Amino acid sequence: MAEIVNIKTAEAMGDAPVVVQLLEGGITRLVLNHPPANALSDQVIADLMTALERAEGDDTRVIILAANGHLFCAGHDLKEVTAAREAEDGGRAYFTDLMVRCSELMQAIVNHRCPIIAEVNGLATAAGAQLVASCDLAIASEDAAFCTPGVHIGLFCSTPMVALSRNVHRKHAMEMLLTGEAITPSHAREIGLINRVVPVDYLQKITLQYARNIAKKSSHTLKMGKQAFYQQADMPLAEAYAHAAEVMVENMLVADAKEGIGAFLESRDPEWTDG
Repeated sequence: MAEIVNIKTAEAMGDAPVVVQLLEGGITRLVLNHPPANALSDQVIADLMTALERAEGDDTRVIILAANGHLFCAGHDLKEVTAAREAEDGGRAYFTDLMVRCSELMQAIVNHRCPIIAEVNGLATAAGAQLVASCDLAIASEDAAFCTPGVHIGLFCSTPMVALSRNVHRKHAMEMLLTGEAITPSHAREIGLINRVVPVDYLQKITLQYARNIAKKSSHTLKMGKQAFYQQADMPLAEAYAHAAEVMVENMLVADAKEGIGAFLESRDPEWTDG
């Protein structure tokens, strides 16, 4: 099976702000490719949305979200933010639109039919940390770090707060938001922001192993399960169980569940139809 080559220079990846790499087994790797900051500029947000929309309708089974260079993502493009202040309204219309588009991107990740894995090398800050928190899984290198430093520049990270507070305990989220200080990948793992920390030389290999493992499963089952997971998370206990039971019944009735149970009982590998 094909392996990913660890690419560290923008020149090696061309000029596209987001590079789409189609790997074997239905794995799509989206690479932020605007170092050193890899900021969520207007173009990067648009390109990520386009890539996610395309993956909704193609053969993609798992998505890896990575970055080129030594910084995963610095959040919003502050040069674009500053330029918008020259408008007659002081930037209000642009800021409003930017927050809407960024929020739509984060929700597109959560609501996507495919599991999405963040592959984090370097600093993920502000909306970059929000991007990591929005993904279903996150694997980080020992060189990674995470922070929501808006308070340092008079700007509370209110929208990153939404994703952050849904992944870690409130006290840990508030610590990051109030201090703005960066946390280590080991601490990020302890508080639930990421799943695993690995040496930088193994980051892509380990992330790909996760993706391959997941890609072997029924994509229909994964879609149902991912959707149900986020739906029940904010429900009261009784409502969550009622919803999960309903999803479980529907899942039991699909072809892949019948095939999977039959394969298990017959000690053979299942042949998914993704239906």
